[in-house]
Amino acid sequence: MKRLLSNLTFQVIVAILLGVLVGLYFKDFAPTAQLISKTFISLITMLIAPIIFFTIVLGIAGMSDMKKVGRVGGKALLYFELVTTLALVIGVAVANIIKPGSNFINNHVKVDSSKLAEYEKGAANMKWGEFFAHIVPGNLFKAFADGDILQILFFAILFGFGLSRMGKAGESLIQTFDKLSKVFFNIMKIVMKVAPLGAFGGMAYTISTYGIKTLQPLAMLMGSVYLTMFLFIFVVLNIIAALFKFSLWQYLKHIKEEILIVLGTSSSESALPGMMEKLEKFGCSRSVVGLVIPAGYSFNLDGTTIYLSMATIFLAQVFKIDLSLEQQLTIIGILMLTSKGAAGVTGSGFIVLTSTLAAIKVIPVEGVAILLGVDRFMSEARAITNVIGNGVATIVIAKSEGEFSSSHTAS
Repeated sequence: MKRLLSNLTFQVIVAILLGVLVGLYFKDFAPTAQLISKTFISLITMLIAPIIFFTIVLGIAGMSDMKKVGRVGGKALLYFELVTTLALVIGVAVANIIKPGSNFINNHVKVDSSKLAEYEKGAANMKWGEFFAHIVPGNLFKAFADGDILQILFFAILFGFGLSRMGKAGESLIQTFDKLSKVFFNIMKIVMKVAPLGAFGGMAYTISTYGIKTLQPLAMLMGSVYLTMFLFIFVVLNIIAALFKFSLWQYLKHIKEEILIVLGTSSSESALPGMMEKLEKFGCSRSVVGLVIPAGYSFNLDGTTIYLSMATIFLAQVFKIDLSLEQQLTIIGILMLTSKGAAGVTGSGFIVLTSTLAAIKVIPVEGVAILLGVDRFMSEARAITNVIGNGVATIVIAKSEGEFSSSHTAS
């Protein structure tokens, strides 16, 4: 019994259940619950920049073949594009089969005009070309202060290349970085002890603020999204796992604590440091983990792409707009670009959705307001699918490069 009570997975499950109860019966607790959740996420995000930096630098500096770094990056980007495109197609297909918006009466939903205006402005300002230019940090210290994952990733790759060229002269710095990396991972282990509090706060805030009644008009869409995420994980990712000869179930058991933390906090970033450590323990090399996981958080958002494609088709059904096959293929093509262009931006899902609707010019942009109230309840499914998908991508790339040690998978 004592062992069960001290188990982090058990603690997080209990915390989530308590959060639901507190959210239902103690509505006034919402501000405090939000503060608890935000504080925990801040503790995690505090560690993301140094952990990514040291992991990537050590991984690249430890590679004798620098061409391998480019090859790993190229494979990762190709995999990301193929799998996220497949996710978009699946989302569109399921939305067409189930038709979650066909019987929806849109006067059920209250429009928040101020939030809608904010997302419309974000969409108007979003240019995916500028996003790629943004990867290069104008100010290194600002990149670390802002926790900009892509800018940190870019600088860490350059730093790793530079350090590797120093040869023996750089060995002392590599040893220092290795020790610093271990320090930050030890801090993360301390932070994870309060993960149940973060999960409790996140769930209590969600339930008390948005309430169960918010779900009723959009229950069909929610059910469709959750079903599609489930099918994507246990059918598509399972097939990928079988092709690359590893057990999806064993992998999911290995990261169960990260999945539960994401469920409680609705933040995929809260699992990033833990995922990097767990994937190394699972058997992936540090160099592959360091390159693939941070890049995946911007380019391999499987859950987000499924949601965006389904939400677009849902809104077309709500407004009784019969989209042709050509228009639906255009939507997939636009989302292939725009889903990458707002990575790491708060409210990015709505910004991407708004920009996509604006580009199509067939579905009213105002329709985004229908989804505002219920979005929070679908963010858990998106975040969990994103996290699981990024882990699978890392294992696939590691195995394809011969950088996977199966002897670790039992640990």
